[in-house]
Amino acid sequence: METNKNTIDQNEISNFSSLASKWWDPDGPFKPLHNLNPTRILYIRNKLISHYNINQNELKPLKNLRILDIGCGGGILSEPMARLGGEVVGVDPSEKNIKIAKAHSEQNNLSIDYINSTAEQLVEWGEKFDVILNMEVVEHVNNIETFISSCYSLMNPGGIMFIATLNRTLKSYFFAIIGAEYILKWLPKGTHDWNKFVKPSELRSYCSSSGFINIDLKGMKYNPLRDTWGITSDLSVNYIGSLHKKNVDN
Repeated sequence: METNKNTIDQNEISNFSSLASKWWDPDGPFKPLHNLNPTRILYIRNKLISHYNINQNELKPLKNLRILDIGCGGGILSEPMARLGGEVVGVDPSEKNIKIAKAHSEQNNLSIDYINSTAEQLVEWGEKFDVILNMEVVEHVNNIETFISSCYSLMNPGGIMFIATLNRTLKSYFFAIIGAEYILKWLPKGTHDWNKFVKPSELRSYCSSSGFINIDLKGMKYNPLRDTWGITSDLSVNYIGSLHKKNVDN
């Protein structure tokens, strides 16, 4: 597979490929993402219901929506989106991740189109989506501006993209790297490079330059007493956001 050297970090791909077999272990190296997933799913579901004026009582509210999960890993977010009725395409530059994702979705009788590819490749193929999920990805790519621009090209007019990432602050260095990787050992050492974390102001700039509008960012905060995550106004460590493409293509 050819990859765009401006956005793909081969060291990141190798790192996540080495962990591929652990994606569905709730107590393994991806435990933080498993714990975070209910908060992400609820946030995405509620935003989509509002954005597309969907009846919130629908059993499969995401039906008729074509959803792209970029950097899908083992499919831990793709599968809930499919269960909610979405037509899901999951892409990941790691062939090992895609094999794990395909096997797990087949075991659970879910129809998800998993592709060992990149956002840039999908642009070349002329693919379009109503929804793009960009969860915990931008801090692992090279040239974020080029990557965000590719995402914009993949969106249908009026579409919505979700981004979750980490702020580049001293607090995030302590919690996301020192705390999560070295003290609590939730993540393997070296999972994150603090220098690649993205400040909200930087993300807004990249997204606005690409043409996105209505950029709304919220914080995500971990409650150690309840072992749960929640949405907050504090963007100092983890944050999530939604942004729209205009109804008329540029």
